[in-house]
This record gives sequence, structure tokens and C-alpha cells, in this order.
Amino acid sequence: MSQFSALESLAELREEIDRIDGEMHNLLMERGAIIDRLITVKARQGGGSAFRPGREADMMRVIAARHHGRLPLDTVESIWRVIISTFTYVQSNYAVHADMSGGDAAMRDSARFHFGFTVPLSVHASPAETIRAVAASGREDGGGDLGMLRANWGPEDETWWRKLAAGTAPKIIARLPFVERLNHPAGTPIFIISNPLAEAAARDVALFSVDWRGAPAPGDGYFHDSGCESLARAPIDDGASLLLSTPGDWSAEKLAAALALPPQGEANWIGSHAERFALK
Repeated sequence: MSQFSALESLAELREEIDRIDGEMHNLLMERGAIIDRLITVKARQGGGSAFRPGREADMMRVIAARHHGRLPLDTVESIWRVIISTFTYVQSNYAVHADMSGGDAAMRDSARFHFGFTVPLSVHASPAETIRAVAASGREDGGGDLGMLRANWGPEDETWWRKLAAGTAPKIIARLPFVERLNHPAGTPIFIISNPLAEAAARDVALFSVDWRGAPAPGDGYFHDSGCESLARAPIDDGASLLLSTPGDWSAEKLAAALALPPQGEANWIGSHAERFALK
């Protein structure tokens, strides 16, 4: 005997779907009403950034872990990301600036998958332009825009990570896509940058810009053995510039000591992100 009634009709099933659709819409409107109250409470408490990458990562882990059934996780992830991004936009208007130097199609796919069509998208010809646009968007209330930079760096690209080293420069706050899997519809590795967040950052993985001067920079194996990972490197006038990732609790001082960085060298923290969720 099937778990479904043999007497069910198409009309009854469509009526059930209509009921569920209505409930989902009502829940979205109810969520919007809560956002209105959230805006009021935050204003009373002095404001602050609407971006909460740490909370978003925790929520996405729960969704990915419990998901099952016919609906693809790709769809669930995109719907959830668009809901979060849109309600953040409603709470505090922002735009997304995207570096298109590596190609337009993949970056636009990632932008629309993660941010939808309500959040404005501005395109730029280089990482430097993208970083400058995000920096110029900063506001006294802690708001501002987001930027998208390709994480899969190539030797022909500029050393954009060095432009995040100053204390007031934008910083990396997320790594997308968050749910790691084969054949992701928006699978281009992306770093998200924002003006520095005073709170709510995700700190599972820390990122550093390292200028290695005074001696030849070692190979990637050396960095791995020192407890970090080399994501990119490029020659500079007097040495090499490196983009390194470490455990989230590392400081620039701890990294310099672990690497035995030459005295002429320099390590700067340039952001952090949540550990991505890998599907089994």
C-alpha cells in the first residue's frame, strides 16, 4: 500500500501546493515585519553593520545538513542566499561591486546566485577598482557596499591582497560558494570584501598579505609545514608577495614568528571567513 492515497486527485494536490505557497509567502512577509522591528532596535542601540557573515555561515550549515528530498540543494542555497541578501538590503541599502577582469559570465552567475536581482550590481575592470569602490562606500553607521574578488588567482593578475593591508582598507569577510561540492552552478571561488566590520565577523580562517623581503621566498611546502596555506604569490620589486591562510586565531605576529619571516618582511591581516561546508 502506497503512503500516498490512491484516491488523491490532481486538483487536491494542486490545492495543497497552493496552500504551501501561501504559507511561504506569509512567512516571508512576517520576516519582513521582524526586520522593521530589528531596524528600530538597532537604531536605538547605536546602529552597526547589517552584514553578519558569522551568523549566515551558521544558518547555512544547518540548512545544508538537514536538507533532503527531491528539491536540489543548489536551489535551496540560492533561495536562502537571496532572501538573506535582500532583507539585508532592505535593512541597509548596499551595492555589490564585482571584478570582471577574469571574465564576465562566471562572476555574474555568482553575483546573481548569492545576491539576487534586487541588490544593485556594479562591474569593474580590475580588483583595484573594485576595492576602491568598496572603500569609497563606507558610512559612519558602519554600512557600505560589498565587493567580489576571484579567489582563484592567476600569475597574470595583480597582487590585490596587498591593497587590503592598511588598517582602514576593506577586508575579506566571506568565501563563496559556502557549500562546497562538485558541479556547483556558481562554483567560481570568490572572496567577499567589505569595509572593516566591528562585530559579527566569521573567524574560522584568517587571511594575510605577506611581503617576503631580504631572502628568497620558500616553496609552498614550507608554508604548509608552518601551519598555513599559500593561496597566491607574485614577484615584487624586492622579493615576493604572498596571500596566506591560517587558522582563524592567528595574528600577524604569530604568523611572522611561525614563518621566521625575515626582518625586512611584513605580514598584515586582511580578513577572515567561515570554514566552508563540504557535502559528504
